[in-house]
Amino acid sequence: MVSSKLLIVFVLPVIFSIMFGSLVMADILQKPDRELNMWPMSFSENSSHDSSMKIMGLSSQYLVSEPIEIQVKLNDSSFDCGDLYITIYASEKSDAVIQNGFFNQCLKNGDLLPNDDKFSEVITVPGSYQLIADVVSDDLPNISITGTFTVK
Repeated sequence: MVSSKLLIVFVLPVIFSIMFGSLVMADILQKPDRELNMWPMSFSENSSHDSSMKIMGLSSQYLVSEPIEIQVKLNDSSFDCGDLYITIYASEKSDAVIQNGFFNQCLKNGDLLPNDDKFSEVITVPGSYQLIADVVSDDLPNISITGTFTVK
């Protein structure tokens, strides 16, 4: 009597959980545009906790007279329109060196942001800098990505 209750209470739920989990995982992996990424980690310099956003065109080093020209690629299909803020900080200070805002940016067929405009700035003081791109939208939570570079 005790062993049948033990089987029903403890063992059967474990067996059913494993079976159900296996069926769900098999179904997810059958979809061609899905992948199993249990521990998303990125080790690149232009990394983000959210891989749906990338900084395009950021080099690791610039000369003092060379312009920093970047664009942001957003791979989120639920994003329609929002504001893009690009801020450059000196690594040793908390003050912003450069800050630009691009308002009412809308994605069309995977376009890069900012549309119909360009982020191009020249930093004249050598050093290490951090660039942060933020996308603010009513449709999504704020998305942010960071990249670092040096000016020589």
